[in-house]
Amino acid sequence: VLAGAINWLADVLPVRSGVMKPGDVSRAPGPAGWLALTQRLFPAARAYPVRRRYLTVELGMVAIFAILPLLIPNRLDLAVNGFYIAVLILVIVTDLEHRLIFNIVTYPMTLIAIGLAFVVGDNQPTSALLGALTGFLIFYLFYWVGQIAFGPGALGFGDVSLALMMGAMLGLHRIVFALVLGILFGGAVSLILIVTRQITMRSRTAYGPYLAVAGILMLIWGIRVLDWYLA
Repeated sequence: VLAGAINWLADVLPVRSGVMKPGDVSRAPGPAGWLALTQRLFPAARAYPVRRRYLTVELGMVAIFAILPLLIPNRLDLAVNGFYIAVLILVIVTDLEHRLIFNIVTYPMTLIAIGLAFVVGDNQPTSALLGALTGFLIFYLFYWVGQIAFGPGALGFGDVSLALMMGAMLGLHRIVFALVLGILFGGAVSLILIVTRQITMRSRTAYGPYLAVAGILMLIWGIRVLDWYLA
């Protein structure tokens, strides 16, 4: 169900923001067009053309949520972190497809994450607040350095709002390493793409997905990721 919601939001948010026209979205709203997997299993009930992204998101989330209970034993933390992971996957999809991270997702989720820090076991309200502030300040600095050094578009402000949201989700004890990990991911992939001549040094790449993947890893394994890295 979460995967269906992600695919639906990834289609609807660009239309609502004016990036896409309503006619560009082939997905049929409502239960008939909710899951791509059911459309594959029951072709007679197909309500819309099944895009590769629909199946990728649904199968990927099935795999992730199948192993999450083994990695996060606390049920409340499992539910909350699972919700956070779903939001980060939505960010990955919209940034890859449209180079957009929507404020209507990141800002409300920042407040929600700070509120949920009162009940989860792997974060605290003070840590969530400080984490959000730290994530915002670090990437706000990067944003302006990019603007000055490389010109407009070097780093989008959506990445700043993503760092803010991730800071609230992860807390101060995890956000700094998550951002470092995301930057390393982005740099490594960009280097490979430059070496293989798929992009150039002046190409604009989406950094949101790398940050989001780092956030997902920290939500699942937490400080253990830092321990493995240092080892």
